[in-house]
Amino acid sequence: MAAKDFALPDLGEGLTESELVSWHVAVGDTVELNQPLAEVETAKALVELPSPFAGVITKLYAEAGTTVQVGAPIVAFELEGSEGDSAGSSDAAKPEREPVLVGYGPPIEGDGRPARRARKGTSKAPTPAPAPAPDPHLKVEVVPPPASQTSLPIERVETPRSTPPVRKLARDLGIDLATVIGTGDKGLITREDVEAAVSGGSLRDAGKAGSSGSGTRRAETGERETRTPIQGVRKYTAAAMVQSAFTAPHASEFLTIDVTPTMELIATLKESSAFRGRRLNLLTVVSKALCIAVGRNPSVNTRWDEQAQEIVQFHYVNLGIATATPRGLMVPNIKDADALDLVGLADELSALVETAKAGTASPADLAGGTVSITNIGSFGIDAGTPILNTGEAMILALGAVKRMPWEYRGEIALRQVLTLSVSFDHRLVDGEQGSRFLADVGAILANPAVLLTMV
Repeated sequence: MAAKDFALPDLGEGLTESELVSWHVAVGDTVELNQPLAEVETAKALVELPSPFAGVITKLYAEAGTTVQVGAPIVAFELEGSEGDSAGSSDAAKPEREPVLVGYGPPIEGDGRPARRARKGTSKAPTPAPAPAPDPHLKVEVVPPPASQTSLPIERVETPRSTPPVRKLARDLGIDLATVIGTGDKGLITREDVEAAVSGGSLRDAGKAGSSGSGTRRAETGERETRTPIQGVRKYTAAAMVQSAFTAPHASEFLTIDVTPTMELIATLKESSAFRGRRLNLLTVVSKALCIAVGRNPSVNTRWDEQAQEIVQFHYVNLGIATATPRGLMVPNIKDADALDLVGLADELSALVETAKAGTASPADLAGGTVSITNIGSFGIDAGTPILNTGEAMILALGAVKRMPWEYRGEIALRQVLTLSVSFDHRLVDGEQGSRFLADVGAILANPAVLLTMV
């Protein structure tokens, strides 16, 4: 057997550290090649780290919930092979692995580009079977990295298994997951388990819940404040917004329009065979209108490259959709959205939003956007001044659709009205160009038939 350390790889986002959210393995476990070892949270997404080796886990260098530097060892293996193998020959004994993650290198297509996410309805490669869940009561030896000689090995109790949304719910309610008994598959702690813990229904130690059974942190400890570390998506979002706000000179414009014709069109299309069983809404139509308006106003689909002192013009639209998730704001994007018809956009939007809200969006899903939409109307908001997604020249905010009195054919009538808001980087987009873009989107939504004059 040959010993081998595995260091935290570069996950392809230019980051120097990641939070180790949970372990899927324990010391003594035998793992297969590409078997998930741990779940780590980068600035944008939760990522499972697959094992680059087949062998036996001998050490865990980091505890769940800690931040690990890229390049630091996180787990040690005894690799499969003969006991007489030397350090030099152990590499030959290692099974050849298929790269599956940024940092080892994503699967590569024939043209040299990373493989793209399969669209809805296409076959997907089989997912490696998850490792058996460790016993939450099992004590595991965790040894510091070899570079640290000042501390001795410690023992800890394995962190209870749960999903990111459930962990957030537990934090919000002041529930310690170590006190909760999981009723899900293989002891997984579910949302229902956390909610039951609030009323004292499934705590490992009932005394921790307090006699009132309220389950809130203030009732248990009397604390008047809660402090949460700035990390993960929140840390990335904050840094990106500050960089965008103080780098790109923002300009914003607004346009209020009667979208009754578009709302009537959507109602008609929903009854058609092409959209039966598909989610079609105003965001879908706005996404198509944006792609068409970008083609007529290409300056909004650019990037300012400060280092090269160049303006990068994109000849494709990777459409970002700002999405509120349990982990915070995420902006996954639809690759080559301008090449999709309305049916294709409806499918991609549904898949994108579901993936983001489930916390399974990959770094590739979140990278490479060129323009974005934020649907503030879903919260009942009329208009706003959105901040640009870093590296993009334009973002469109979609307000709430409201019935209100409006001039229609020379009379006052109740119509469905909304306000569009656009922010753009004034280094790249002049006021005239930004105005023409917004007017094009508005013209399409006010009268979808105008598309016949644009394409």
